[in-house]
Order: sequence, then C-alpha cells, then structure tokens
Amino acid sequence: MNDVAEFLAYAIKLEEDAAARFSDLAESMKTYGNQEIAEFFGKMAHFSRMHLAEARKRSGFHKMPVMKPEDFVWPDDESPEATSMEGSHYLMTAEYALDLALDSEERGFAFYDNIAKGTKDPEVRMMAEEFALEEAEHVAELKKWVSRYKAA
Repeated sequence: MNDVAEFLAYAIKLEEDAAARFSDLAESMKTYGNQEIAEFFGKMAHFSRMHLAEARKRSGFHKMPVMKPEDFVWPDDESPEATSMEGSHYLMTAEYALDLALDSEERGFAFYDNIAKGTKDPEVRMMAEEFALEEAEHVAELKKWVSRYKAA
C-alpha cells in the first residue's frame, strides 16, 4: 500500500470494527455477569474510538477514496479487527472473550506491521508503524488479562 488516503481509509474501517467489537464484547460480558471484563472491554472500545478519531482527523487533509465494504481487500477476506460474534453464547467465558479480542488485536498489529514493512511511501510507513505500535500495546494489555484469567 503506497497511498496515504488509501491507508487511512483502511485504518478508519479497521478502527471502526475494533470499537464495535470491543463494545459488543463489553455488552456480552455484562450479560454474562463479568463486570470487570466488561469495564476492560469498554476501555478498549474507548481507545479504539480515539484511534478512529485520529485516523479521521488525518484523513481531512487528503482526498479520500469512496470505498464500499466489498472494495476493501483484507487478509483472510475480512477486516482484521472484525470478530465474528458467532462464538457469543450464554456460556461465553471471560477467557474465551479475551482470546477473541487478543486474536483480533494480533491480526490488527500484523496488518499495520505488514504495511509498514512493505510500503515504499515514507508517510504511509510512518503512520503504519505508529498504528502498529498502538496495536502492539493492545496486544500486550490483552496478554496480561488472558494470563490473569487463565491463572485464576
């Protein structure tokens, strides 16, 4: 990916998906009676909305492509941060929800990291590295929670 506007279009979509996923997981954990994890996912949704706002702010300086959902070409055919809620059920455990979130964040990190390593455009590289770093922070935080809940 060598176009800043295209990169930002993907980043906006990815961060929209991340915010929605974390909000859905927070609601699921409330339903399943785990307020602590619900609050954690709520915070993660907030961080995703902050990243989304930053991507949208940056896009204001570019002529953005108009992209329908089918125009995006994602690894594995779907946004890295769009977690299917098929696995959501009345017996969903905190461990399972955390694993779903971790998997998505790792895929989000890989998406940005691959762009940073493969682009020829220095501005795209800089932004992809920055977004990858944010995803790496989310991965690290989720790994702490996963470890904590597996130990319990």
